[in-house]
Amino acid sequence: MSDTYIPHATAGSGPRGWFSKTESWLDARGRGAWIALMVLGFIFVWPLGLALLAYMIWSKRMFSKSHRAHRYDHPAFRGCGMRSSSTGNAAFDAYKADTLARLEREQGEFEAFLARLRESRDKAEFDQYLDERAHAAASDTPDVPPAPTERGAQY
Repeated sequence: MSDTYIPHATAGSGPRGWFSKTESWLDARGRGAWIALMVLGFIFVWPLGLALLAYMIWSKRMFSKSHRAHRYDHPAFRGCGMRSSSTGNAAFDAYKADTLARLEREQGEFEAFLARLRESRDKAEFDQYLDERAHAAASDTPDVPPAPTERGAQY
């Protein structure tokens, strides 16, 4: 029996299997491979090129800097040890776990700080708006036309 991990999405022989393999193969070669396949699709079978263009835009492969960075977020790679593999050194693994936990805690604290900062800025802007509105209401005198007099009244 082999120790090689085979993702469950590629284990089948259905249409999702070959599509996932092709997608992974193109992702490994970068955006240029996707563009070359799209151009060839337009040259030989234009609906295929159009479909590839739509897929590239929909999956954000066209405009992202590196789609390969998100490759291991796919459910087929979860649990295969790509993200949190053990190095075999218990001390380093403990240090890495502590550091990652500290960084996640600091990220949460920083996001909470940013939320408080946005709230205080929004409150300050709203208070300034209310002050300006109150000042404008106080300085405006109602424009009531003078009452007509006997000489000025012309009917």
